[in-house]
Amino acid sequence: MIAALTQKTLALQEYFSSGTSKMKIDIHSHILPKEWPDLKKRYGYGGWVQLDHHCKGQAKMMKDGKVFRVIQENCWDPEVRIKEMDQSGVTVQVLSTVPVMFSYWAKPQDTLDLAQILNNDLAATVKKYPKRFIGLGTLPLQAPDLAVKEMHRCVKELGFPGVQIGSHVNEWDLNAPELYDIYAAAEKLNCCLFVHPWDMQIDGRMSKYWFPWLIGMPTETTMAICSMIMGGIFEKFPRLKVCFAHGGGAFPYTVGRISHGFNVRPDLCAMDNKVDPRKYLGSFYTDSLVHDRGALRLLTNVVGEDKVILGTDYPFPLGELEPGKLIDSMDDFDHKLKDKLKAGNALEFLGLSRKQFE
Repeated sequence: MIAALTQKTLALQEYFSSGTSKMKIDIHSHILPKEWPDLKKRYGYGGWVQLDHHCKGQAKMMKDGKVFRVIQENCWDPEVRIKEMDQSGVTVQVLSTVPVMFSYWAKPQDTLDLAQILNNDLAATVKKYPKRFIGLGTLPLQAPDLAVKEMHRCVKELGFPGVQIGSHVNEWDLNAPELYDIYAAAEKLNCCLFVHPWDMQIDGRMSKYWFPWLIGMPTETTMAICSMIMGGIFEKFPRLKVCFAHGGGAFPYTVGRISHGFNVRPDLCAMDNKVDPRKYLGSFYTDSLVHDRGALRLLTNVVGEDKVILGTDYPFPLGELEPGKLIDSMDDFDHKLKDKLKAGNALEFLGLSRKQFE
């Protein structure tokens, strides 16, 4: 028994002494500025989110006078984030705005202005802590010409390796021809895209039991993946690097049904792309945020061991509260695979190297 314990101790020491195994890069974490201008006054109409710092260490996200969400200081204070990252062993967070801030519904010039406020604040945080944070910008996607210009600025001036986009843009799904120029620019700039669900149905049957977040978000992500596949986006833009949040929603579990439907009803499913959806497995990434060992095993089998990236949805309660715990709990994953999921795949997706963060 003592020999067995000694062997286990040595194995753990080897695991934790490995520089690659210790690194954790969280692809999915959200941040806000501590404050921003009164947007209703700035733009002349409502619908915007403002922060009400009602007490020390907390703030209410207010939308048209109603509380959208209460957040803590770890949502805007990078020093607090770093302290919590150190406690949980997270080396680097990839930062993106909270999706409610996308504001694709607004006048394009106003969304651009807000995007620049958010992107500039994010760039300042990354510049101050370049070994702890990476930035993903936000764009006014409802105006593709403005979005392309802001993408150029994000990559060329602010130094972001990518941007976060919503699962749809008003009435456009992600296969909309209006978005082609954005995808072309992303390929040219080697700008990766992190797709996050947003603007879920919140009324009617979806108004109870937190259904918009528990069911609506995975549904949005599944629709985003299917729209890009069946709409031929990966055919038209084969060098596009895309990562979908929340483990790809329901897609990994339903890909068999989706592929079968594609083949038995091509008149409905193969109108824009004749390639079986299964053939795109391994062409895109997802984060690891599935909260279940069986689901993570399925995800790596379906999407690919090289295409799943640690993601926590920090600092929100529906995220993984102990970053990387699910990956580490997988007894059938060897150290090499765990390192891919916790760091290597993120670096590949972002086009960055380990040395930048060691």
